[in-house]
Order: sequence, then C-alpha cells, then structure tokens
Amino acid sequence: MRSTRTVAAAAIVLAGCAASTGLASADPAPAPPPAPKTTIDADGTYAVGKDIQPGTYSSAGPVGDGACYWKRTNGTNIVDNALSKKAQIVQVDASDTSFTTNDCQAWQLTDEPVPQAGPGDLMGALGQLGQIIARNPGGTPPPANPGG
Repeated sequence: MRSTRTVAAAAIVLAGCAASTGLASADPAPAPPPAPKTTIDADGTYAVGKDIQPGTYSSAGPVGDGACYWKRTNGTNIVDNALSKKAQIVQVDASDTSFTTNDCQAWQLTDEPVPQAGPGDLMGALGQLGQIIARNPGGTPPPANPGG
C-alpha cells in the first residue's frame, strides 16, 4: 500500500513539474512592430516607411482659418513643400525620408491623382520660390528677364 502512495505522490510531483516547466517555456513571442500608418492625424514629422507608408495623401486643408503647411524631405534636402488655405494632395515617395505637417486637417492615403500647379496658384509659386532660395542662399539672383 505504501508503494502505491509513493508512486502516486511521485506522479503528482512529476506532473506538477512538467506543468510548471511548460508554463515557463511558453513565453509569448515578441509582438511584431506596428506597420506604418496610412493616416496622419496630428502635427509633426513622420519617417517615411517607418511611421507612414509612402503614397498619395490628401488633406481637406488647414485647421480653422490658418494655413496648412507640409514638407517632404530627403535627408536634409527639401523635396517639395507648400503653404495653402486649400485642400491638398501630396505624393510622398518611398525615397523621401520624412513628411512634416503643421496646422493641416488629417491626411489619408488616397488614389487621387496629384494636381499640377497652375499659373494662378500663388501659394504654389511661393513654395517654389522658397525652394529656389533654399538652394541658392545668399547667391546672386538670376536675371529678371533672361534672354530678352
């Protein structure tokens, strides 16, 4: 009788050890990093490919009566930027390193085509002027009427 109790007690102890070993070795696998977002809903600078997916984004324009500012960069170079009171559509390329937005409504990944700036687009022209100045700080300005 004693040997039956001993065997039963040993079986219980072994079962308990096996159960606790199973729990200890069942550590959950680390969660994969979150995928880059397709919505930008706050001011800030976002790393392309890490924080946000590349692609075409649209915003309904500025928050309130202000102006919406956005900027695409590749390293320290400004690829494109704009300051506007209108809705915006921007192509964020995979080669861009960051996208910055300030005072804009939420940006959503979209299939809409990116419009080309027209001759009456003053805010777009000012954005292009800013790019020219950034590329040529303190240099001699180009002639006012080249070739004529």
